[in-house]
Amino acid sequence: MHDIKWSVSEKKIARRAYQAALEKALAGIMAEFKARAANAATSSDMWAIEEYLRQRRREIDEIFDYRYSRLPFVFARLIRDGHLDEARLAGLSEEKRAIIRSTQSRNVSDSSHS
Repeated sequence: MHDIKWSVSEKKIARRAYQAALEKALAGIMAEFKARAANAATSSDMWAIEEYLRQRRREIDEIFDYRYSRLPFVFARLIRDGHLDEARLAGLSEEKRAIIRSTQSRNVSDSSHS
């Protein structure tokens, strides 16, 4: 996977798609945080919110890896998880899009067996 070359235009497409997906994921977390905070009534509610945020941060750090060698896998997961529309990747080489689709299919079938 390290031998895949990214053109300047592909890097720009990838960065925009990545940023859009990250913003969408963070907006979802923010909305959930606000709802939980608005409904918090006890100190245990407050600590539960802290744990929720800690867990989401770990997930974000794990999922959003911008190394070019990892991006096809990252994009596949982001599409599968609903954070990214594959159309945002228009302009990437067919080779990269095939890797993303292949990885996405494999991940969907793998996750259905767990």
